[in-house]
Amino acid sequence: MSKTASASEVQKNFGVYHDRALTEPIRVTKYGRETVYIVSAETFHALKQAQREAIASAELTDAERKLIDSAEIPAEHRYSLDKS
Repeated sequence: MSKTASASEVQKNFGVYHDRALTEPIRVTKYGRETVYIVSAETFHALKQAQREAIASAELTDAERKLIDSAEIPAEHRYSLDKS
């Protein structure tokens, strides 16, 4: 979950939001609209690494697509709305 703060609030209290961003993203708004997030360097680098590792589905071979299509989620990891 992220904390939301206005750009003017962040500007007035940058140190507070800087320190908080080390443990959780800070969602910054301007005129009530989301504009940027402040995140820790660790989070930023993890996101950039994940972006570099992601590939487009168009880059998959036919064999890889078939493997994905035939894959099944193990029962213990399946999502269910049933609360019983």
